[in-house]
Amino acid sequence: MVTAAQPLPVAVTRLRHPGRPRAAAVRHLGPNWYASVMGTAIVASAGAGLPGDVPGLRTACTAVWALSLAMLVTLLVARTLHWIHHRDQARAHLLDPAMAPFYGCLAMALLAVGGGALTVGRDWIGTPAAVATDTVLFGAGTAVGLVAAVAVPYLMVVRHRIEPGQATPVWLLPLVAPMVSAALGPLLVPHLPAGQARETLLLACFAMFGISLIAVLVVLPVIVARLITGGPLPLALTPTLFLVLGPLGQSATAAGKFADVAPGVVPAPYDGGFGVFAVLYGVPVMGFALLWLALAAAMVLRARRRGMGFAMTWWAFTFPVGTGVTGAEGLARHTGLAAFDGLAVGLYVLLVAAWSVAAVRTARGLVSGELLAAPRR
Repeated sequence: MVTAAQPLPVAVTRLRHPGRPRAAAVRHLGPNWYASVMGTAIVASAGAGLPGDVPGLRTACTAVWALSLAMLVTLLVARTLHWIHHRDQARAHLLDPAMAPFYGCLAMALLAVGGGALTVGRDWIGTPAAVATDTVLFGAGTAVGLVAAVAVPYLMVVRHRIEPGQATPVWLLPLVAPMVSAALGPLLVPHLPAGQARETLLLACFAMFGISLIAVLVVLPVIVARLITGGPLPLALTPTLFLVLGPLGQSATAAGKFADVAPGVVPAPYDGGFGVFAVLYGVPVMGFALLWLALAAAMVLRARRRGMGFAMTWWAFTFPVGTGVTGAEGLARHTGLAAFDGLAVGLYVLLVAAWSVAAVRTARGLVSGELLAAPRR
């Protein structure tokens, strides 16, 4: 995945830079920048579910969520300017097999900020406003995510020209978006009228769980085969190995959320079945996620020793790790095991560290103008 406290406001400020056209600064602002919003929002949502009562943590998480909301609004404005003033570049992004999958990040950014409104944002804006915010963002994010899950693979088949060695974890981005909807939709279930409305939303989320999971299971072997037969990814793309954690952690999170809201929403025995599924599915998936985390971390350390510098792909260290935090939190709730609480805390420390580094480096790159410059040929 492939921005933080000051980055996006700085980007908009640059639109007024003396001596350049008003919207020139956004010409090379691609959809990958939405990953910064996702990575910031997950810091807030994941932190709110940690065990124990750490003084000031929830307030800090709410502040981070407010930051993610401001980043989302700013980036939506900047991307709108991009489409208005640089339509040729926007079309080029759609036809670029390396950039088109990042349109899944738009959906996930909308969904992550919307979910954060109900998780922590309600502390500041109130529950009615939080429900309204999440309803709008969940609806928009789900619609964009489902379209991206179809449109991006379609473009890859009929318009993009892809060589066998070009497979990367970035391909997973549009496929994971419906899983994010599946994980965050249950937050709205208690706010719907009892009966058909609640059950429909829950089962719709379960359907999106299946859409995403099966699609990922089809594409992931292609990516693994590319790694085994083609060797390590280029240095700048190595952080994208962390993207594989996204569907793993998010699906475990979704399974736990289904179990949280199923009682009283779906009839027996299915309500209890969701609780069983949360554990029997979540535990092995989280086990594989930890295995992949170790492999990806080893590859990143190798790339760093070989000169891997900062790029927007460093945001791949944030949201996927955050889904591991929320997945572990769900397993802690449904198993009662302290080991999963410890895992959630450990992964959250890693998440905050990764977010801090990505945020500082992104802000520095924006101030210098390097991140918004034309790509080097």
